[in-house]
Order: sequence, then C-alpha cells, then structure tokens
Amino acid sequence: MFALVGTAPAQAQVTAFRQAVAESAAQDEELAAFYRGRDFAPVWAGDDSAALARRNALLTALSNAGAHGLPEQRYNAEDLVARLLAAKTPAEQGAMDVALSTAFLTYARDVQTGILTPSEVVPLIVREVPLRPRIPALQTFLQSNPDAFLRALPPRSPEYARLMREKLRMENLLAQGGYGPAVQASSLAPGDSGPDVVELRNRLIAMGHLGRTATQTYDATIQAGVQRFQRAMGLTDDGTAGSDTMKEINVPLDSRMQSVIVAMERERWVNSPRGGRHIWVNLTDFTATIVDNDRVTFSTRSVIGANDPARQSPEFSDVMEYMVINPSWYVPRSIVVNEYLPQLQSNANAVGHLDVTDRNGRVVPRGSVNARAYTARTFPFAMRQGPSERNALGLVKFMFPNKYNIYLHDTPSKSLFNRETRAFSHGCIRLNDPFDFAYALLAKQEANPEAFFQSRLKTGAESRVDLQEPVPVHIVYRTAFTDVTGAMQFRRDVYGRDAAIWEALAQTGVAVRAVQG
Repeated sequence: MFALVGTAPAQAQVTAFRQAVAESAAQDEELAAFYRGRDFAPVWAGDDSAALARRNALLTALSNAGAHGLPEQRYNAEDLVARLLAAKTPAEQGAMDVALSTAFLTYARDVQTGILTPSEVVPLIVREVPLRPRIPALQTFLQSNPDAFLRALPPRSPEYARLMREKLRMENLLAQGGYGPAVQASSLAPGDSGPDVVELRNRLIAMGHLGRTATQTYDATIQAGVQRFQRAMGLTDDGTAGSDTMKEINVPLDSRMQSVIVAMERERWVNSPRGGRHIWVNLTDFTATIVDNDRVTFSTRSVIGANDPARQSPEFSDVMEYMVINPSWYVPRSIVVNEYLPQLQSNANAVGHLDVTDRNGRVVPRGSVNARAYTARTFPFAMRQGPSERNALGLVKFMFPNKYNIYLHDTPSKSLFNRETRAFSHGCIRLNDPFDFAYALLAKQEANPEAFFQSRLKTGAESRVDLQEPVPVHIVYRTAFTDVTGAMQFRRDVYGRDAAIWEALAQTGVAVRAVQG
C-alpha cells in the first residue's frame, strides 16, 4: 500500500511526488522547511518495511486517540486510510505524505501537552505549557521504533496512567448502565429504610464504595459505605447522607467521566519533570503537600482565594527560594486602594493596625494623610503591617517570587481551616500547619529544623531564611485525582474552571463514550 508506482517514467514520478509535497506543505512553514531539508523525500510513502511500520504505528495511534480523551475525528484515521488506499498517482501520494506528517504533528502535540491553550479558556490558568518543538519530534520519530516512539508521547506520570485506567473502567460501567437511578430522597440518615435506602445502597455499590448487600435499612454497613464515599469526595465523613452528600451521590457517571477527562488534559499541561522534591497545592482539595520522589511526605489544609474574579488563586508553577519568619505584610496595591482607601476617606484613623508609608518605606503620620484628596489612581501611599501574631501573614511566609504576588503563608484566622470549603483569601495560600511545613522544608539543611526555626521566631524580628535547595511549587486545580492508594477522589468545581475546560474540550469533539469491555 502507498508505494510510488505508476506507468510514467521513474524520474517523472519522483518529480510529480516532490512537487505535490512542496505544494501541500507550503502553508506550514516549519513542515515545508523540513521537507526541503530532505529534498522532498517521502516520510510515509513506499512499500519498504520502515515506511509500512511508520504508517501502521501512526494510524493505530490515531484510531486510539479517544482512549486519551482526545477527539478522534480531529485526526480522522478512517478517512486517512481511505485516502491512502485511493492514492494511486505520485501527486496523490505526495499530498498524502504531507497529510500524514500533519496528522502526526497534531497528534504528537495534543497527546503530549494538550489540545487547549489554558489561558484562552480560563485567564487565571497562567502556567506555561511545556510545548515541544514540532519538527524535531518528527525527525526523532524517523530515527526511532515507530510504535515505541508513539507510546512514549503521552505523560509518563503515574497519575496520568491511573486516570486513563479509571476512564476505561468508567466507560465499561457506563455501557452497563452507569450508577443506576438517582436517589429521590433529599437526605437519609442511619435507621431509615425503604426504597430510597435501596437506591442509595445500589449507587454506593455501583460506585465501588459498598460491597454486595441486600439490606434495605440504613444500617452500619450503609453508614460505612457513605463514609467511604464522603472521604472520596472531600466531604465531612459523618456517615449521614445529608443534602450536600446526596447532591454528590446523585452526580451522574458521565459528569464524573468529564472530570477525569479534564484531569487528563490538565496532566498534559504539566508534562515535564516536577522535581524529586516539590510542593503540590491542589486548590479544589484545599491542601498543600510536600512530595518526595512521588510520595507525599507532608500535607496540610489550606485556605485559597475567594470565589471572586479579583480574588481567585491563579494556577502556575514556580520555585520556592526562601521563607520569611516574622514577616511584615506589605499590603498589595489593589487592596490598599479598593478596600482601605475608602475607609481612610471616611475615618483617618481606620485600619489602625496598618502603617501608612511613603514611597521610601517611611511611616507617614495619619494626621498628614488627607485621603479624601486622592482617588484610587492618585493615592501616593503604601500600607504595611509589622511582624506580630496578628499580622495578616501570621508568623511565616514562603516565597516563590512571581508577578502574581502569590505565596504560601501562616494566618491568624485559624477557625477557617475547620470549614469544609475554604475559599476566603485574596489569592494567596494560607496554611493550617505553617510551622510544621517550615520544619519539613528545613529538614534538608538543618540538623534540628524546629530549634532553628523557633530561635529565629523568638527574636520577633523579620528574618529571611534561604532554601539551600529551592523547591518547585505547582499550584494546580484538580476536581478528579487519585489518592496515595490509587483510588479516585473527586472535588467540587469551586471556581467553575473545569466546567469551562470541559466545554472547550467538547467544542473540539471530545465526548464521553461507553465502551463494552
């Protein structure tokens, strides 16, 4: 199939083939340069074993694109096969060679680093996607085992493999009827019985949170199943199916599958080394963890930005360089002019816990500040809160300098960590256990990290401590992810970002599918 054959003289065939390649590749400057560099020699055409292996490997990968949550029609393997079979003349074969190269380049980038540009879907996803150069991938492919090369393109992270496996399991379950009928009751509690409890029981079994049982009563077995479900959803695991729990129980399987597919796309956006030691902040899970060689070695609850466009926490990756013990809080300009300036205009002594400073950082007496004379644009002063237990940043902050002015820090508002949903900050990430977090970071460079930290803390003076080995920080947003045992976890879409991503994926042709196992 797809050999350079015909009745015209061999040289004429080659000329026609090359001309067709040049014309077909002309609209893609990189691809055109690639073909010029090889004197328009074929990549896919020919009846030799190498060309056949390349064609078969690519067409197989394209036909399996749906397994990765990619839109199969974007690559249209069946159409490519039909066009290959119909390509009889050198000109037609030249055009097909470029068509296959184009399909390869599209698929390679899609499966490696995603099909969407994150910031175009959600502006606050400001991470830099690790795009690979297009043509070098094709050049490397030519020197590689085709099947092995294409299998190695998707993210190699354990999380991607687990998500892909869960997607296949869900597709099989969907073909068998999914989770079954929704539970009609608005809430259920231990001791209840009847058809609503049976519906609850059946959904818990289908979800994998309850073993086979014929009970029709909300007994200890059902209660334990509800608790397992609640833990998998990040809910308070009291074993009672209240309104919040029931709402999550009734989320249909296809919606959960959408979350998994979005998580796979998100995993492609971070398809680069995360660091043997790194910090992983999952906004939807309200946690910050330290990961060492793919194992979570420390975890703490977090508070994230409030669900307001001006206060939501952005998503990006950076490198933590140092911590500041007994920090001062230099109030961000947006907070100064939008929140505190109106208060100062009404009362010159408002927000008395903050110093007003000039452009050189010197404290300006409140009596010499006529706030009413300025607007948000013209207000010439800054504001600062010195080190103290009441400082908005608490007693320690963790810095990975970035243009978004986002960092991790302590807080005097400890009660917020008891909430199930913890979106209250101006965008920075507050930590429930900041001292223990500091000890874990310092353990790499201090024999007694706690004693070292406490000695600096007790001085009451602001103190910068550099990390001898800077630590990558990844602020992510995953409504579907796996826990340390590999079991699926789901979280609520607190900012609505995954809904927007799914909508964008669906517009490309991505769809939930049922697959018979």
